[in-house]
Amino acid sequence: MHSSNLKKYRDILEKKKEELLAATPARTPATEPGSKSGDWIDQSSQENDLHVRLALKQTDSKLLRAIEEAIHRIDQGTYGICMDCENEIAPARLEAVPWTRVCINCKEKQQS
Repeated sequence: MHSSNLKKYRDILEKKKEELLAATPARTPATEPGSKSGDWIDQSSQENDLHVRLALKQTDSKLLRAIEEAIHRIDQGTYGICMDCENEIAPARLEAVPWTRVCINCKEKQQS
């Protein structure tokens, strides 16, 4: 892959990483688990909010890990190469999911 393309993808990945890190405090649970206030409807709503925030935090954590791995692959010179079949990943796929590790064909095989 051309070095100007690598810089472009690194910039995209770094920006997304910064966005995720900036969003982390907002996704921290507002209340401690087990602390209850209000009536049962309020408590249920608080519990639901806690579960949603935890799920988002887990998703963000996985995405952050994938982004850091992609940056590492850029540093290693293996970015844009499918980790399964070792073919080049299409630029359109990298544009859509710059942290991807596999080409579209291998991804489809994984999902079937």
